Amino acid sequence: MSTAPEVATHVPHDKHAPHDTHTPHATTTERSNPVVGAATSLLAAYTPAARFLATPTRTLLTGTDVHAEVPHNDRPLPHRVTATLAEARRAGMAEPYVIGAVPFDHTAPAALAVPETLRTAPPLAADPLIALPTETADATGWRIRPVPAPEEYGAGVAAAVERMWRGDFSKVVLARTLELTAPAPLDLPAMLQRLARRDPSGYTFALPTAPGRTLIGASPELLVSRHGDHVVANPLAGSTPRSDDLAEDVRRAAALLESAKDLHEHSVVVDGVHQALASFCTDLTVPPRPTLVRTATMWHLSTTVTGTLTDPDASALELACALHPTPAVCGTPTATAREVIRETEPFDRGFFTGVVGWGDANGDGEWVVTIRCAEAEERSLRLYAGAGVVAASDPAAETAETGAKFRTFLNAVGAEL
Repeated sequence: MSTAPEVATHVPHDKHAPHDTHTPHATTTERSNPVVGAATSLLAAYTPAARFLATPTRTLLTGTDVHAEVPHNDRPLPHRVTATLAEARRAGMAEPYVIGAVPFDHTAPAALAVPETLRTAPPLAADPLIALPTETADATGWRIRPVPAPEEYGAGVAAAVERMWRGDFSKVVLARTLELTAPAPLDLPAMLQRLARRDPSGYTFALPTAPGRTLIGASPELLVSRHGDHVVANPLAGSTPRSDDLAEDVRRAAALLESAKDLHEHSVVVDGVHQALASFCTDLTVPPRPTLVRTATMWHLSTTVTGTLTDPDASALELACALHPTPAVCGTPTATAREVIRETEPFDRGFFTGVVGWGDANGDGEWVVTIRCAEAEERSLRLYAGAGVVAASDPAAETAETGAKFRTFLNAVGAEL
C-alpha cells in the first residue's frame, strides 16, 4: 500500500516569537492572537539600506542607522560579534541584536551590524494578510547571461563525477550563476514582497553587504538555531522540482523519498551535522529517515536534528561557524571539495552558500543557509544556484536542478531562462 509523503511546509521553530515593537532591542513574547498586519506592515516598510529578515519564529526590520558594524580582523567571528554586542550594551542598549550575512569563504569580511533601531513582529506565516496577492513582476527588458554556460557547467559536473569514481572525494556542490541586467533601476521592495508572499513559511531576507549592494533571497534551510539550551538544525539535501500538475507533483515527492542517490546525498549531510553538533550538545536526536520540505518551486529531503546545549557560552553563531560549510553547500571531505569548487566555478561565491541571520547578546539566534538568493546592485542581479554532485550524478540532471532552483528568484522578477 502506498502512502502520501510526509511533508513540512517549514522547519520546526521556537515558540518564543516577538510581537511588534518600536523599542530598540526590547525583549518580547509571542501573542496568542498576533495582530493582523503586524508582520506584513514590516515587510511593506522595508527600504534599501535597511535590514529585513523573516523566519518561522519572527519578522525583523531595522532602521537605516547602524550603531556598530562587526569589524574584520584575525579574531574568530563569534568572538568579534560577542565583543561588539557587549560594547553596545555598555553604550546603553538594553538588548542589542546583530543581524546580517557571513560569506562562504570564512576568511572574507562578513556584513554584520548592530542596528540602532529594530522592529519585530510575529512570523509572516501567522499574518493573514500575507495571503493577499502582490503586483506581478514586469517581465520586459531583462538581459540574461549564464556564467558558466549550461554545457560548461555540465562538463564540470562530469569531471567531478569521474574524480569521485577514482576515489578522490565523495561529494561536491557545484554552482552556477545568472547575470541579469534590467533597463531601469531595480525595485528591491517589490522583489522582497514577491519572495516573501510566495514562501511565507521560509526565511526571507534583504541585507546590505556593501554600499549600494544588497543580498536578497528566500532560503528554505535553517543551518542552526539556539534558544536557551535548545538547539535545532535542519539540513536539506536531495531535491526535485515541483510540478504544476498535482498528481505529478505528488509522484515526484514520493520518488524523492525513495531515491537511492538523493538519500545517500542527504545522509552524508546529516552525518556531518550530527558530528559537528556532538561536541556542543547532549541528547542529540537524529531521525532515521528524512521527511520532505516544499517550497513554491522545489521538494527537498529534510531532517530536523535537535539537542541540548552543554556549554551556555556557545552562541548560535558559534554553532553556525562550527557547522559551516556543511556537505549540503560544499561537499566532503570539506578541504578537497573547497578546492574543487575553486577550480571549477568561474566566479566568486561571495555570500552565496554562506549564512544569514540574527543573534543577541545572550547567545540566542537563528542562522540560515544563504541559498535561493541574488546579489543586487543598481540595475543588475546575480542569481546563484547549486546542486550536490555525487558519484551517481548525471550532468544533465544536475544542470536541470540548478535551472529549477533559479525559478524562485526568476519568478520574483518576471524573467525566464
